Amino acid sequence: MDLVQECAGAKRIGISGHVRPDGDCVGACLALSLYLSKCLPDVCIRVFLEQPADIFKDIRGFGGINSAFPEEEKFDVFFALDTVPDRMGDAEKYFGDAAKTINIDHHVSNTGCGNVNVIEPQIGSTCEVLLDLMDRERIDVDIAMALYVGMIHDTGVFQYSNTTPATLEKAAFLISFGFDFSKIIEETFYQKTYLQSLIMGRALMESVRFLDDRCIVSVLDKQILEFYNASSKDLDGIVNQLRNIRGVDCAIFMYQTGSDEYKVSLRSTEKVDVAKVASYFGGGGHVRAAGCTMKGTFQDCVNDLSLHIEEQL
Repeated sequence: MDLVQECAGAKRIGISGHVRPDGDCVGACLALSLYLSKCLPDVCIRVFLEQPADIFKDIRGFGGINSAFPEEEKFDVFFALDTVPDRMGDAEKYFGDAAKTINIDHHVSNTGCGNVNVIEPQIGSTCEVLLDLMDRERIDVDIAMALYVGMIHDTGVFQYSNTTPATLEKAAFLISFGFDFSKIIEETFYQKTYLQSLIMGRALMESVRFLDDRCIVSVLDKQILEFYNASSKDLDGIVNQLRNIRGVDCAIFMYQTGSDEYKVSLRSTEKVDVAKVASYFGGGGHVRAAGCTMKGTFQDCVNDLSLHIEEQL
């Protein structure tokens, strides 16, 4: 697919990703915006996302993200990146009204929702898919940095199984532009605030292992989140830390979002396909990293999840 050709004749282009945007989502949306702005300087290009974490503020274009989702004129082309419409939150209305829709993603659970679809589940991140679609001669240091952020976040700094030789070759191309890639890794992936560290400690202390200790689960209810004055942005990294415990093949982290409603994050080794587990409950994601929203008591949710995990173990 030729990104510029697909936008030929457009005067207004919109871009959005999923709710609670992570590094791949933010990087992809900003990288595409920068690229199209460079190729189509006379076109109005808008990016709509729930307010991303401040760790991504050094990506060019971050300050221009619209998180208010105002009423807008109909877009000639609207991109859904790293997501499907029902996970776009308030931006879904723009996608539904657009004259032309383009869906670019790498999640195995996405079957394509646009007039034009590029879904590459064998590729580690949406930013990597975008790089394959871009003319490398038009990429500059700002676009390269945005793409690199997305790649490191969805590959766990190239340690997850979705990392391929091609991924590393593309990363080498991106860092050749000269940005401080080690600083980006440290500040956006590893570094945590004091509040995040406190909450992670609480989650680890209250975790429980089950299924012969091959699974681990931790939950934070609304009372705990209110005690720490914490939001969903302060919970990043908890499920990965649970997964890093020796002997654990599947980690579950849950936090309460409503009365008997929980946001569930799943991480696994090669023993469990968590995308398959999450899709059963209306979610999705990757084979080793997925999520969903579940209703019921904490105990009911864990029991339901464990049935599907135990089948695979």
